[in-house]
Amino acid sequence: MVVPLVAAVVLLAVSWQVAVDGPLLGVDRTVRRAVLGARPNSLLDPLGHALSDLGSSLPAIPVLLAAGVLAARWWRRAGAVRWWLPLPVAALTAGLIPLLVVPAKTAFARPGPLGDPLLPDQFGWYPSGHTATASLSYGVAALLLARAARPGPGRWLTAGAALLAVGVGAGLVWSDFHWLLDVVASWCLAALVLWALDRWLARPGAGGRQASGSSLLR
Repeated sequence: MVVPLVAAVVLLAVSWQVAVDGPLLGVDRTVRRAVLGARPNSLLDPLGHALSDLGSSLPAIPVLLAAGVLAARWWRRAGAVRWWLPLPVAALTAGLIPLLVVPAKTAFARPGPLGDPLLPDQFGWYPSGHTATASLSYGVAALLLARAARPGPGRWLTAGAALLAVGVGAGLVWSDFHWLLDVVASWCLAALVLWALDRWLARPGAGGRQASGSSLLR
């Protein structure tokens, strides 16, 4: 319960500060000054842009959907009772991301780091859509695949998804596309969704069998 509790508290605190333009936003300005001071002539700029692009719907959503198909095949081959489950989970996750992010962007209407006023057709920068897309797409993909993988590869899948989520967030901040707290909020949001999904997948399956890890399989 520690991870979801911390994620919920941080998300609520950051959202409150963004809503009231509170002093915590000074962290954003401090980090941005430090990044801009380190960026001139930096060879990391192309890397920052490349990492940011990994949070776009392309390639994140196709990776998520492909992982759902592959996981269903793995689950079926291993004899899982509900082998088809990764397919709707992946599809619903793809649809859930904009439902979580777009209303919040509209409600908070936070300008980006450049300070330009929002245009009528813009949603706002808080929370970061690219970070949420990467964290949830790669995170759910890893979760579904890890259920049918051995413990070793499963841990590598989880670590890889986490590194991608961190990398996308770092790339967005480095490239001056987002404030740090925009990214932190999306990490927290994704942590809550992934925790809930992990708990749901761990419920007993048909016949009282435990649908967690290798126990999903018969």
